[in-house]
Amino acid sequence: MEYKKLKSGTDIRGVSVEGVPGEPVNLTDEVIETIAAAFLVWVERHLQKQPGGLKVAIGHDSRISADRISAALQRVFTKYGVQVLDCGLASTPSMFWATLDLPCDCSVQITASHHPYHRNGLKFFTPAGGLDAPDITEILELAQQGAHPAQEIAGSAQPCGYMKDYAARLRRTIQEGVGAGEDARPLEGFHIVVDAGNGAGGFYASEVLAPLGADITGSQFLEPDGRFPNHIPNPENQEAMVSISRAVKEAHADLGVIFDTDVDRGAAVDSRGEEINRNRLVALASAIALEQEPGGTVVTDSITSDGLKEYIEETLGGKHHRFQRGYKNVINEALRLNKEGVNCPLAIETSGHAAMRENHFLDDGAYLVTKILIKMASLRKEGKDLNDLLAPLREPVEAAEVRLPITEEDFRTRGQRLIAALEQYAQEQGWVIAPDNREGIRVSFPKGEGEGWFLLRLSVHDPILPINMESDCSGGVRQIAGKLLAFLQAHSEGVEIGPMEKFVQG
Repeated sequence: MEYKKLKSGTDIRGVSVEGVPGEPVNLTDEVIETIAAAFLVWVERHLQKQPGGLKVAIGHDSRISADRISAALQRVFTKYGVQVLDCGLASTPSMFWATLDLPCDCSVQITASHHPYHRNGLKFFTPAGGLDAPDITEILELAQQGAHPAQEIAGSAQPCGYMKDYAARLRRTIQEGVGAGEDARPLEGFHIVVDAGNGAGGFYASEVLAPLGADITGSQFLEPDGRFPNHIPNPENQEAMVSISRAVKEAHADLGVIFDTDVDRGAAVDSRGEEINRNRLVALASAIALEQEPGGTVVTDSITSDGLKEYIEETLGGKHHRFQRGYKNVINEALRLNKEGVNCPLAIETSGHAAMRENHFLDDGAYLVTKILIKMASLRKEGKDLNDLLAPLREPVEAAEVRLPITEEDFRTRGQRLIAALEQYAQEQGWVIAPDNREGIRVSFPKGEGEGWFLLRLSVHDPILPINMESDCSGGVRQIAGKLLAFLQAHSEGVEIGPMEKFVQG
């Protein structure tokens, strides 16, 4: 077993269920147990705590392999003296809060986010936050070596219903946010539809909204079902967003909210059934964050629109700091800026990962939705709604993404060479290269030449060159793509440019 292959950014991920051709199970009980022992060695090194007497919370999303993996973790943890707090079905953000509220020394969430039912994984937290990519690398290296604590000592495991405490925290946040007392029902008169996609997010309807007086009729897929029979639990998935939009319109609701499987991401749908997602979601979160932090900086990923930059800087009076794709990259950049004295209250990726400084820079879909509800209630008192807040946001006429596979084995080097060549080509062509871009190359075009931009970058993990394009005129994206294709045809070695040729041809 080559453990490093299980690394996926800041997570451990693999195949946990048999039956999918070409994808043999690699998250076996033995592998999970080996990783669990390695994690305890990591704790000894970095937290300076011995496993005997250590408190570790374990939670999981709705995946069908969750109970098996949890049992494997518990067998190892209790073998070395750990006191396990079994939180059962839980959201990923709640497992961070468990380290502070219970409290406990660290926690493990069993999840693979929006990935298919046959996959699963592990995320780790300490009171300082989620473990980062170097930590995951170290744990997997320790697992490869078979590292484990030196002393076996009997531990214990007991059930822990922490999700009820976490839900209560969200209820209090809403009550305080609208200036209501702890027994108040400030959401009476609001009709809110929740789509949990059969993941772990159903609690938000029953444990947060309903007790505060909201009408949740029309909510769907709240029951956990690890085979996700209705749609992929992912706010970036078109089928999922069509489903929640339809549910909002059928229920004549004020708002729809949708979560991914483990609730670290969320998105919304307005009363007309229109998505508040991607750039619109970033804009809304920015308006909320900058209201209390005027002039603050918002860190986003690299594919955000020109209209969003205008909205943050001209409408809201803040600063927009584009960074790299990858939610942890965005969060770490916000942490860096704050450490350097830059007022940065929000880090958000267009995928729906949103992390606010006031919430420990934790990417928490339920907290984001909670803040949106507070803002919605405030606007209603003024006779306004969320659409009034977003009205100044200029949105593109066209947008598209094309993904080019890299066929060379050393895909990262090949991708970086192509980006460097494109930068030189752009300069020779007199194209306008964005001065504030921090990933790949972003080029803008004026009226008559596409009236928009493209961003070509290297995928964070995969041998792919994603190309994002936007235009403010009809037909502009294809015009921009044609300009880029002329370059790609001269630099196609080791890169499949067929997807771009197909796009340009229509």
